[in-house]
Amino acid sequence: MQGFGKIVRGAALACAALGLIGAKAPKVGDDAPPFVLTLVDGSKVSSDQLRGQVVVLNFWATWCGPCKAELPLLDAYYDLQKAHGLKVYAIATEDSVPISQMKKLFAQLHISPARAVKGPYQTLGAVPTNYIIDRAGRVRYAKASAFGLEELNSELVPLLKERIPPAG
Repeated sequence: MQGFGKIVRGAALACAALGLIGAKAPKVGDDAPPFVLTLVDGSKVSSDQLRGQVVVLNFWATWCGPCKAELPLLDAYYDLQKAHGLKVYAIATEDSVPISQMKKLFAQLHISPARAVKGPYQTLGAVPTNYIIDRAGRVRYAKASAFGLEELNSELVPLLKERIPPAG
């Protein structure tokens, strides 16, 4: 239980640092709140830049067994679907090993690893947590659960078939 307390304190500190205390996580059906991702290479990607894409925000941890199974699946799925407008960002949680120790893993990934997200997106009580945002900028999925191939297909294929909404 001592380790659990450390995780809870670490998550609280991370939320406080991002200004998330009191912020509510986005819910399915809501307009997706704006966010800015800081990728491991230091570059930034904002939700505005991703409008018209189907976006998966995947919160994971290096110690999480289901995350270790899900990450390669998400990566392969992204590689097959990116030409259809899919973007996937893997956000390592604060209690993972340091980013510098994950360089070898990141070099093998097609998806974009992120080290931070600014906005109300957070784990929903457990990892992995996934959010799916559609082309129009609405939250279509928000759940603490690992994806399997069948669920990825049922959630993402219909969204990837939707037309890109007109700008403005």
